[in-house]
Amino acid sequence: MDINAARTFLEIVKTGSFVSAAANLNLTQTAVSARVRVLEQQLNCALFVRAKTGAQLTREGREFQRYAATLVQVWERACQSVALPPGRELAVTLGAEYSVWNPLIRDWLVWMHDECPEIAANIRIDAAARLLEQVQSGALDIAVVYDAQRRQGVINDLLIDDKLVFVRKAGEQGEVAPEAHVRVDWGEAFAAAHEAAFPELAHAGIAISHGPLALDYILAVGGSGYFRLSVARPLLASGALALVPHSPVFSYSVYMVHSSKADEDTLARIRAGLRAAATVR
Repeated sequence: MDINAARTFLEIVKTGSFVSAAANLNLTQTAVSARVRVLEQQLNCALFVRAKTGAQLTREGREFQRYAATLVQVWERACQSVALPPGRELAVTLGAEYSVWNPLIRDWLVWMHDECPEIAANIRIDAAARLLEQVQSGALDIAVVYDAQRRQGVINDLLIDDKLVFVRKAGEQGEVAPEAHVRVDWGEAFAAAHEAAFPELAHAGIAISHGPLALDYILAVGGSGYFRLSVARPLLASGALALVPHSPVFSYSVYMVHSSKADEDTLARIRAGLRAAATVR
C-alpha cells in the first residue's frame, strides 16, 4: 500500500474535505481523489461519502482510520531507524501521556543526552489510548502512562508510585462546596472512587480534563480538587495549598508500558533513564 495514500486519507479525515486536504498537501484535488480511489479499490469498499458540507467517513472508513494511522507511524519509525543521524547507533521512540510528560520526559531526555549520546530519540505526547495502540502495533518502544493497562501483549512496569490528594487554596475553611470544587479527569477508576466518597460533589462547578490547568485555576481564584502528590507537595510546603482534612487518598501510579515482543536491550536503556528521571522528581 502507498504510504502517501494513507497520509492523504488521514488528511481528509482531519480537515473533513478533499479540497482542504489537497491545499494542505500541496496537491490538486484530482490527485487527492485518485489516491482515495486507489485505496478504495485495494480495500474493496467506499471510505468516504461526499456531500456539500465535506467528506464523511463510512463505517468502513472509520474502521480503516486507525490502521492508516498505524501504517504511517510504523513507516515513519522505520525511516528514522534506517536513516540515523551521524554519530547515532540506535533510534528509540517513546510516548507519554499529556499530564505526565513534564518534567519527567524532559529529565529523561537530559539523562539520555548525557548517558546515551549514541541513541536518537523520538518523543510523542498523546492520549493514553492512542499511545497503547502504538505500543501494540510496534510504532512505540514504550509509553509512560497513568494506571496499569490491561491489554493483550502489553507489559506494565511500575515507575512512580504516586497518589492523588484532596487540596484547596490555603486559608479556605469549612466544608467543600460543589460550586467551588474542580473535577479533574484522572480516569474512570478515579471518577468512580471519587463519586463514592463524595456524592455531594458529583456536580462540581468546574470540570477540567488537564491537571496543570485545574491547579493554576485553583491557585488563582480558590477552590478545591484532587491532584498528584508529587505536584502538590511543594505547594503544600510553601503554604499555597492545604490538604482537605480527613479526605481519602487515591492511588495514581505511573507505569512504563511496552510490548511483550519489544527488544529487551533497547527497553533496558529506556527504563534506566526513566528511573533516573523519576528519582530527580
